[in-house]
Amino acid sequence: MIPLMTSGGIALIVGAFFTPVLMRWVSKRGIGQQIREDGPRVHIAKAGTPTMGGIAIVGAMAVGFIVAHGIPSTGFTRSGVLLLLAVIGAAAIGFTDDWIKVRHRRSLGLNKRAKFGGQIGLGVIFSVLAMEWAHTSTMLSFTRIDSFGVNLGPVVWVVWATFIIAATSNAVNLTDGLDGLAAGSATFCFVCLAVIGYWQFRHPGIYHVHDALDMALGAVALAGACLGFLWWNAAPAKIFMGDTGSLAIGSGLAALCLLMDLQLLLVVIGGLFVIETVSVAMQVVSFRMFHRRIFRMAPVHHHFELLGWPETTVIVRFWILAGLFAALGLGIFYGDYLSVAKVP
Repeated sequence: MIPLMTSGGIALIVGAFFTPVLMRWVSKRGIGQQIREDGPRVHIAKAGTPTMGGIAIVGAMAVGFIVAHGIPSTGFTRSGVLLLLAVIGAAAIGFTDDWIKVRHRRSLGLNKRAKFGGQIGLGVIFSVLAMEWAHTSTMLSFTRIDSFGVNLGPVVWVVWATFIIAATSNAVNLTDGLDGLAAGSATFCFVCLAVIGYWQFRHPGIYHVHDALDMALGAVALAGACLGFLWWNAAPAKIFMGDTGSLAIGSGLAALCLLMDLQLLLVVIGGLFVIETVSVAMQVVSFRMFHRRIFRMAPVHHHFELLGWPETTVIVRFWILAGLFAALGLGIFYGDYLSVAKVP
């Protein structure tokens, strides 16, 4: 438990104290948020707010995770290195996107092909290394590798894992539209995964997860980093995470679930991110096929804003949904444990 507390505690402290330093640095250089012209009109007032705050999230996570490994008997693992690769690699793609927006003073950064290509490249590298270097199972899994007994095989698993990395990164990116919404919602997911990782570590006979404790350390470090950043990102936000943060958070969430054999449970744990993504897909399909909009604006959090809900009301209610989804995922995981464990 001491490594877990160290990882989360250090990440939270670093995130909380480093974020205002980053805020001052980007403010002096005029690095401010560019607002979409087709977004809600009330967001125009947010133009110029310091951005690229994801640097603080990634930095805090890395520091907390690495410092925790200084505790005796807590060594670095291949899965832990891959988790860092997924988070930092996605952050690099997001940073490039944010930098282009700031440099050209527009709300559009990397073009879709370049951004998606970077995510696919990262996903392929991660999935191949996870399979060949970290020996992650290629079984299709829900709560454990024998959930279905279906082996996807190397090629299909790489495609599947790459899809999950890219899809989850973009889902969190779509959710990052209101002050603190993505950071707060992701915290629930990472806390859930930290508990599951520790449980897998304590029951190796049921969960054949390589380096489960290290995954728990990574999850709690991400939770602490998000909370530390949220202190400054809560409405009204003094800094935005930008794509640097949202892509890193999404990639970290996906990487954890892939390495912990929770591929399909990710849909439940990150249920809010799924809803946000589906709302965009529904809006696009409906408009292109029927020339009608289902929502006043997508993603769905903007729909409720335009219905007249105050921004803080939307945020808190969506946090509640995110917490409920994470709790449901944890409940499903524990219920499955009870069904296979010899509990007196």
